[in-house]
Parts: sequence; structure tokens; C-alpha cells
Amino acid sequence: MTNPEKRKHTRVESLNLSYISIDHAGNVVNEGMGRTLNVSEAGILLESNFCALPDQTISLTLAIEEDLLDIKGKVIRCKELEEDLYHMGVEFLDLDAAARRTLSKFIAMFNEAQKTEIS
Repeated sequence: MTNPEKRKHTRVESLNLSYISIDHAGNVVNEGMGRTLNVSEAGILLESNFCALPDQTISLTLAIEEDLLDIKGKVIRCKELEEDLYHMGVEFLDLDAAARRTLSKFIAMFNEAQKTEIS
């Protein structure tokens, strides 16, 4: 049995990024590199070696060709898969028009690359 897709935005597979996790007081809790498992205009699923608490802020830097895109998000969920391996669902916050355009460009590039891989 297949689960019907309920998401509003198409997900894109695989992207490496850097992140900073910030607590409610504005202190840096953790920082490092992660791998994006999928991404849409609304959020990202990040694979990491730590688990941020729900509602913590994550500051992400995505490399898209020659552009760097800094995005802030709120942790929605975090699941431990094994020791030191976590999946965090992050909802994007406060994307301005320029950030949305850059993110849309990235999503379109990856969608095209996926079509090529499948062919």
C-alpha cells in the first residue's frame, strides 16, 4: 500500500550544508556539517550527528553553484536513527524574495538532475 503525498511542495534529494543550532537565549549550541535528505520551499530534512530540540533555531548555509544562501529555520522534529546519526525536520523562517528565488533555482536544478538520472 502506498501513502499518498500530502506535502504542498516537491522535495529535492541530497545537498550538503553547514549549520549552527541556536537555543532560545541566542547561544550557539552546536555547529557542523550536515547532509540534506530532501528540501522544498517550506523546509528541509537534515541528517546530522546531533539532535536539536524542537523549536530551536537552525541557521543553515546552502551552497548553490556560486551562490551561498543563508536560511534560518525552526526545528519541527528530530529522530535518532543510530548513535550519532539523526534526522531533523526544519521549517524555513522569514525567507525574503531573493532567498526564495535562489532556493527555487536550486530546487529546479535538482529536479532536472533527477530526471536525467532516471533516464
